[in-house]
Amino acid sequence: MSAFVFAIQARDGQARRGVIATPRGDIRTPAFMPVGTQASVKAMYPDQVRDLGADIVLANTYHLMLRPGAERVAELGGLHEFMRWPYPILTDSGGFQVMSLAKLRKLDEDGVTFASHIDGSTHRLTPERAVEIQRLLGSDITMQLDECLKLPAEEPEMRRAMELSLRWAERCKTAFVPAPGKALFGIVQGGDDAALRLASAEGLRRIGFDGYAVGGLAVGEPQAVMLKVLEETVPALPAANPRYLMGVGTPDDILQAVWRGIDMFDCVMPTRAGRHGQAFTRFGRVNLRNARHADDKRPLDATSDCPAVRDYSRAYLHHLVRTQETLGAMLLTWANLAYYQSLMEGARQAIGEGRLGDYIAMVREDWERGDV
Repeated sequence: MSAFVFAIQARDGQARRGVIATPRGDIRTPAFMPVGTQASVKAMYPDQVRDLGADIVLANTYHLMLRPGAERVAELGGLHEFMRWPYPILTDSGGFQVMSLAKLRKLDEDGVTFASHIDGSTHRLTPERAVEIQRLLGSDITMQLDECLKLPAEEPEMRRAMELSLRWAERCKTAFVPAPGKALFGIVQGGDDAALRLASAEGLRRIGFDGYAVGGLAVGEPQAVMLKVLEETVPALPAANPRYLMGVGTPDDILQAVWRGIDMFDCVMPTRAGRHGQAFTRFGRVNLRNARHADDKRPLDATSDCPAVRDYSRAYLHHLVRTQETLGAMLLTWANLAYYQSLMEGARQAIGEGRLGDYIAMVREDWERGDV
């Protein structure tokens, strides 16, 4: 088996186009990773996700720990076989749930104790256990366990969480068993404080990881704050390793982050929006719940390569959404993931041709012009 290798093919300012080579296939960057939290990209077949251009998907340690259980997945052949996805998989460590399920957990120096949101049962997640679960799942990219804070937060609290995350990063590195093609990523924390972010980045560099993620953003702060944090943090990350912005975001967030040197993204937004009647298109966001679509025979975009976007009328999509038909969620999720992947393909091509700024301006101009 080959190693996990990142090669930068082109640069345009701070932006990079590259390829992460893994035994399970190449990951073209900048990359958007559809979120398959519970070993499923909601409302999508795995073959559809692949055909749209996804090289890698994300699954979640916390949720799979609860059900069906990491040991069970391992006994069934690992996550790739379990979910019929033979390509790369990244597993989030559960650090986001430290924030999102704050009322159901107790945090201490050693780790986190969760009361299951499903049945109230108690589960313990330490840095070592988070790494073990991800090894049992068989993921290709393992994430360190960290503490993610909601913003805004006070400096002492951001410092405490950042320093705890660094100590946990070291424990994750010790617990991680290197194997061909397997990677471990550290996560930069520090809220919106530049000094804390730089201290976190420096600490992670000293420990040494295969990739570096920026966590704790898109958690309540304005976009301008997020972009400022990236501008301060990204230059402190090793240039030879992949950079991953966790949980981001809108199409504009992603393009702005690509411009600032980020290589990898994930977000539930395109799948969640699809299940709630929202479509992301080159004309901007379209709310199919609105009555104005009831008699509209036009597709979302007649020029799209995606059948969900090209072949179904807005009137029909509106009907499916209003009647809560499952097909509506399926079609709009398909449409949204198609748009996100086309956005990334456009960004990769633009970086290679040295025209990313023009590409972003063109995309935003289409959004602003709207669906005339």
